[in-house]
Amino acid sequence: MTQSLTPRFGIMTAPMQVECHDILRVWREADTIPEIEHAWLFDHLMPIAGDPNGPAYEGWTLLSALAAHTRRLRLGVLVTSNRFRPPALLAKIATTVDIVSDGRLDFGIGVGSRPSHPIARREYEAHGLPFHDTASAVESLAEACTLIRRLWTEPKPFDFHGTHHQLTGAFGNPKPVQRPHPPIMIGGQSSATLRVVAEHADLWNMPGGAIEDAIERSALLDRYCTEIGRDPASITRSIVLPVFYDNPAATRDTIRGATDAGFRHIVLALSAPYPANVARFVADELISA
Repeated sequence: MTQSLTPRFGIMTAPMQVECHDILRVWREADTIPEIEHAWLFDHLMPIAGDPNGPAYEGWTLLSALAAHTRRLRLGVLVTSNRFRPPALLAKIATTVDIVSDGRLDFGIGVGSRPSHPIARREYEAHGLPFHDTASAVESLAEACTLIRRLWTEPKPFDFHGTHHQLTGAFGNPKPVQRPHPPIMIGGQSSATLRVVAEHADLWNMPGGAIEDAIERSALLDRYCTEIGRDPASITRSIVLPVFYDNPAATRDTIRGATDAGFRHIVLALSAPYPANVARFVADELISA
């Protein structure tokens, strides 16, 4: 499937240093505004900015609650850490959210926190989670994408014997609402991760950074797709961009740079505290303008 030439805009509300009802307020408002087509949370178990001991909510639990309180927005976690949950369990969680949302889930997944990000790294030891080396984590992500898709689509139980994951009698029931399965978005920018994107993703997300770097990463993804015989245009290019409430012109310039570079799935990251009517601000001052 070739990606649309028309940009699709969404918002991201990082579920840290904020109250649940504030996120719900923003999502409910966005759900009434057609210019905003999708909404996202992130997947960290502890804050990665601000007060290190401040509040942070588990992404998939909160996403299911928000799915029940919205009707139109496509929604997801940008992106799920494959290091946090066994893939078969994650497939079951995602299926449940797709059903709760009546088929509005975009399934975001990635390797997980970078080893060079110490404030993110600490959440693994704090929750008793292993933190394997990057090469193993990328291999694990590729296996996870394979078995999650199988759990979503295969009609009979199966065994899976991978290097990092072993399943016996694996079976997903019920299946997701979306057929053949929810779109898979893989986030990341390393060369190794981009090879997994080329093999498995419907959307690729560039997690911020300079537009010039995003263009280089996108070109590398094109090359990897060509090497395996896949049309590069079949993978929608997504990017996270910061919103500056006091300087909408600067945000608009950043958006133009991203869309000119071929990114058609734009995620506008909203910082807390959220101003009143922030979704309307995004629609009127950033998207429509």
